[in-house]
Amino acid sequence: QVRDYRAYLVRITTRQALNRLRTLKRRKEAYVGPWLPEPLLTAPDVAEDVELSENLSLALMFILETLSPTERAVFVLREVFDIGYDDIAAAIGKSPAAARQISYRARRHVDARRPRTPVSAEEAQAALNSFQRALMTGDLQGLLDVLAPDVVFVSDGGGLRLAALRPVVGADKVLRYMAGSVDKAGGTFTSESTTVNGDPGLILRLDGVIDGVLAFRVENARVTGLYYVRNPEKLTRIESETPLTSR
Repeated sequence: QVRDYRAYLVRITTRQALNRLRTLKRRKEAYVGPWLPEPLLTAPDVAEDVELSENLSLALMFILETLSPTERAVFVLREVFDIGYDDIAAAIGKSPAAARQISYRARRHVDARRPRTPVSAEEAQAALNSFQRALMTGDLQGLLDVLAPDVVFVSDGGGLRLAALRPVVGADKVLRYMAGSVDKAGGTFTSESTTVNGDPGLILRLDGVIDGVLAFRVENARVTGLYYVRNPEKLTRIESETPLTSR
């Protein structure tokens, strides 16, 4: 007999998610290049909910990929849904003390890699607009001006589309890689501003056909992270908006 429906749902959902994460981890061992989550096209007003937007961002999803399945489950349950440690412990099959320790370790890991200062939706949109304008006009200096010196570019082609096999680090290297990729494509690129996982992003098209989705991480008015999903198997949800809410 179920006495606490919420705790019961947390437990079975977490265990299903852990099984799924462990299956995906085995698949990723044979994945070609970096693995990025599937981008979601979200409503623009999601960006107004700063906490929800941050929890949905592709940048945070990419960081969560570096956690173990159990650490990731504990982090999401505690930091996103504010579940108590007793319920978390029951969901992952460990003691409450162990759940607290895992939560502390996962939070430290994530905090060390996530943006240090919150960014408003307006600031993120302004940086994207500057990037988009420079990209579409071929203004290399304009791109350098908006990219942080230590910007990281991560692309996911899944072996189905050409992509960098490792993250590209540094404004100069990112600029050269992007310019070289545009030259190799040999067609006409267009961009459409949109909202991806609660953050401003771009849908890029080559000769009218969707080439990929580009998400951004912005700090201090400059782009510090670029996440480009080209794998066609991960682009199935960008034709229609995915409704999301924090409640």
